[in-house]
Amino acid sequence: MSTATPPAAAPLDSVSRTASQAGSWVDDNWASWLNAGLQILLILVIAIVLRTAVRRTISRLIERMNRGAEAAAATALGGLLVNAERRKQRSEAIGSVLRSVASFVILGTAALTILSVLRIDLAPLLASAGVAGVAIGFGARNLVTDFLSGVFMILEDQYGVGDVIDAGVASGTVVEVGLRVTKLRGDNGEIWYVRNGEVKRIGNLSQGWATAVVDVQVGAGEDMDRARAVIVETGDTMSKEDPWDEFLWEPVQLLGLESVGSDFVVLQVQARTMPGQAAPVARELRWRIKRAFDREGIVITGGSPAATVTDPAAVAAEGAPVADGAEENGPAPEQRAASVPPPAAGER
Repeated sequence: MSTATPPAAAPLDSVSRTASQAGSWVDDNWASWLNAGLQILLILVIAIVLRTAVRRTISRLIERMNRGAEAAAATALGGLLVNAERRKQRSEAIGSVLRSVASFVILGTAALTILSVLRIDLAPLLASAGVAGVAIGFGARNLVTDFLSGVFMILEDQYGVGDVIDAGVASGTVVEVGLRVTKLRGDNGEIWYVRNGEVKRIGNLSQGWATAVVDVQVGAGEDMDRARAVIVETGDTMSKEDPWDEFLWEPVQLLGLESVGSDFVVLQVQARTMPGQAAPVARELRWRIKRAFDREGIVITGGSPAATVTDPAAVAAEGAPVADGAEENGPAPEQRAASVPPPAAGER
C-alpha cells in the first residue's frame, strides 16, 4: 500500500526556491547598489556645496559693487555721477540672473549624472524635454522675450532707477527695473508697468546732459540789441547764484531770432544743464527774463509800450487824475460847449 504525497509540498518547494534566488540576487547586487548609492550621495553633496559656494561668491561680488557705489556717491562729485539706488538695483538684478543660471546648470548637471548612475537611458528623456521646451517656448514666447530683453537692458545699462525715459508706449521716471517689467511714474503721478519686450526704442533724458530751451516773445518795435543785452545779463546773473550755478553747465546762449510776426519777434534762448534739470532751469529763466523786461520797460508781446507798460510816475507828472465819472459820462458840459463850432453868419 503506497502513501500519497502531501499537496502542500510543491508550493513550499517553489517558495523556498524563490527565496533562495532572491537572496542570491541580493548577494550578487548589493555591492553595486551600495556603490550607486554612494555615488548618488557624493554627487548630491558636491552639487549642493558647489551651488552654495557659487551663490555666496556672487552675493559677495554684488555687495562689494554696492559698497563701492555708496562710497562714490558720498563724495561731492560722485553724488552727481553715481546713482546709488540705480546701481544697487542693477547689480541685484544681475546677481539674481547669475544665481539662477548657476543653480540651473549645477543642479541640472547633477540630475543628469544621477540618472546615468541609475542606468536610465537619457535619450528618450532628452527628446521629450526638447519637445516640451519647444511647446513651452511657443506658448510663453512673450514671457521669454520680456525676460531676455530685460537681461540685455540691465547688462547694457540702458536706463536705471531715477532716469527720465521715453519708452514709446509710456514715459516718466523709472521707479523700479525688473527682468520682465519696468515700472515708470508719469508726470501726473500714475504708475506705468511696461513689459520689457514691448519696448522698441528708449529715449533716456537723464544721461550726459540736457538742454533747456526758452522762446521769448518781444514786440516788433523794441530794440533787439537792448533785449539781447538784458537776456544775456539775466543769464549771467542766474549762473552765478545757488543752486543754478550747479545746474547750468554752460553759459546761457541767445541763439537769435526764431520767428518773426507782424507785431512781434521770438528770440530763442538755450542753456545746457545737468541731466533732469532742464525743466526747472527753463522755468526759472523765463521768470527772470520776464522780471528783467518789466524793469527795463521792454514789451513782451506786440503793441505799443504805452498800451502794455504803465509808469505810475509818468502818469502823476502829467497832471491831476481825471474826475470821477468822467470816463462814463464823457467830457464836462463846458468842454462839450467849447468843442461845438460856432454857427455860420448866414445861419443865425
